[in-house]
Amino acid sequence: MNLKRNKTRRHPTSQDGFTLIELMVVMVILALLAGQVVPKFLGQVDKAKQQDAQAQIELLGQGLDLYRLEKHKYPTTDQGLEAIQPYLKKAIPNDPWDHPFVYKSPGDHGEYDLISYGADNAEGGEDYDQDIVSWKHFNAKSKE
Repeated sequence: MNLKRNKTRRHPTSQDGFTLIELMVVMVILALLAGQVVPKFLGQVDKAKQQDAQAQIELLGQGLDLYRLEKHKYPTTDQGLEAIQPYLKKAIPNDPWDHPFVYKSPGDHGEYDLISYGADNAEGGEDYDQDIVSWKHFNAKSKE
């Protein structure tokens, strides 16, 4: 019993695969799409970091208020935010750009000032470098 297997060999033809021009066209289209999507995505990340900084400032403010309820005053600038550690569930965070928050008491704008200097870690700034502060609510401006 001799079984013959019909083995067919496939020979490459000019119709197999993609041509270099087709690959180049696809790459150009992908580059154009990435050029449109990536800046919008990165802008959302920066805006999210600013909103996160505002939320952290509000949570630290709650810790400062608990400290004040118990001690009848806010911690001094010298005591810093470390004084409110017992009133927080977690360690005192850095801002979303990994810089420490600036705390002043008495503050220039209230009983205390809490500040994140933003992406550039310098006072002032615009857009994604703007300061996030405890005395006014952060308003994310849409850049579309």
